[in-house]
Amino acid sequence: MQLSSEDLLRLNVLLAHDLQAVRIDEQTLTVHGLTGDNEAHIPLNPNCRPAQYLKRVRETLSNHALGSPGGYPVFLQRWTRMGQAKDAQLEKLLLLGESEAVVAVAGAPGLTDDIARRAWWAMPTADIARRMLERETVARGQMGKVLAAFLVEHLPFETDPLTTITTVRLVLQPGLIDDDLRRRIWTRGTQRNAYHLGFLEAVPDDLPAPVPARTDYAVVRAVLAPHAENPVAALLVKLLNSPGQTFLAVSETQLRHPLDKYTTARLFDTIGNYFASARLAETVADIHTALVRAETAVEKKQGEAGKLITLTPALRREVVAMLTLACCAEALVTPILAQTSATGTLLKRKLEPVVEPLLVQFAVLQGKQRNGQD
Repeated sequence: MQLSSEDLLRLNVLLAHDLQAVRIDEQTLTVHGLTGDNEAHIPLNPNCRPAQYLKRVRETLSNHALGSPGGYPVFLQRWTRMGQAKDAQLEKLLLLGESEAVVAVAGAPGLTDDIARRAWWAMPTADIARRMLERETVARGQMGKVLAAFLVEHLPFETDPLTTITTVRLVLQPGLIDDDLRRRIWTRGTQRNAYHLGFLEAVPDDLPAPVPARTDYAVVRAVLAPHAENPVAALLVKLLNSPGQTFLAVSETQLRHPLDKYTTARLFDTIGNYFASARLAETVADIHTALVRAETAVEKKQGEAGKLITLTPALRREVVAMLTLACCAEALVTPILAQTSATGTLLKRKLEPVVEPLLVQFAVLQGKQRNGQD
């Protein structure tokens, strides 16, 4: 059985225009088409069961867009959802009236600002907004602020911490939100730690509520100024300055108040990434190895860290702390996280064997502990 003659005529008229995207409302049985700056609406008149009729409508759309009534087959869903859709197909996929096709377009490497506009019209959801803001072309285009505004508006309703972290990270991209809104999101983080973790990922050196530089910052900066090419020296100067001290303060709070095992793993990776320029080798699997490796590197004056010790022997403990924190990664806590589903205070107790030694290193870099003394 074919489509009703009335619906077939209307669809053919719609397809004859400069059609940019199609959306199907299955509840009201209506086909919506985007043509330029206008929208067309076609109420359907099924002559069989609605689900079967909608399948025929999609076959008609697919035949027009792809030259085949097969639509968006299951085997293709996984392929394109993972961002493997060919750039030349993106515009065509938006004409199928299939939600999975829109998801594929939103995650495609070749996504442009204009195609993002069409995809957003076809499926204006938070997941689609996040996928598209991952693309620099979209974030810097006209759609960037539109998608960011939507995500900020819906941010209070996000219940998954990892989704919250990702959302905050994406909306903090340059030029998407103003300073006032940025401060308000930060303030909300006093009640929801996931917000602050998003800031740590997105703008680790430009966090709100900055902490003052360490009292010896100016002296150390002067000593190390001629050695700016040394990455470990540059990191030490940054850590003693206000941006570094602020990062340490916020990260310390996150370590002391873990949410769940997933955000904890993300936090460890974030800290490790911040100290990456001081990383000695591959990721280590336990905190004891990290500490021993750092002490050995300083003792034997290995690499750039060894050069730094020669310049500033009084900051030996700070260099050890940097090398230790550079080992931070999910692998450090995997043995604990793999065996628990604990959250909050209980998770904090389970993490203490790893977190406490790290907090000692934080204290050293913050000037709270020198030569083993508080």
